[in-house]
Amino acid sequence: MHLAYIGFGSNIGDRLSYIQNAIHSLFESDGISLQKISSLYETDPVGNEAQHKFLNGVAAIKTDHTPHSLLQITIDIEKSVGRQHRKRWGPREIDLDILIYGNMCINTPELVIPHPEMHLRRFVLVPFAEIAPDDAHPVFNETIRTLLESLEDEKSVEKYDEVCITSFLSSQKDISSI
Repeated sequence: MHLAYIGFGSNIGDRLSYIQNAIHSLFESDGISLQKISSLYETDPVGNEAQHKFLNGVAAIKTDHTPHSLLQITIDIEKSVGRQHRKRWGPREIDLDILIYGNMCINTPELVIPHPEMHLRRFVLVPFAEIAPDDAHPVFNETIRTLLESLEDEKSVEKYDEVCITSFLSSQKDISSI
């Protein structure tokens, strides 16, 4: 089994419901075991700033899927949850990104791991550091905590207090490792 980290986010409609449905689908997928999940954070959009704020977080999983197989699973979950593809950096019902997959470095037209912009994004590093501060970025050999501390991104990332997603997941199935 390989340890991987999945970033997730939503900024359209019932953001929380889209995230809950996606995480539940990920959790229920064969060959994937949810290990930890961050709090939810309300974040400023990046790229196209003329849109609603996002809810973002990071989940740690163990999987026996290959990186490309895991990518297809995340794409299928996005579709099943209701994602409509729009312009790049545009609004989305749900977004699932493979951030890190073990110590692998992959650069294909379909998949780049580690995620090529994660080290530049506060909305990724804050929840990532919450669940795995001492894990290292496979390219930079810096911990997630160190990357966050040296980050120049000033975008707002505020803990979202409306609901704890782990409570939702715990009600779905006993997750003793979270």
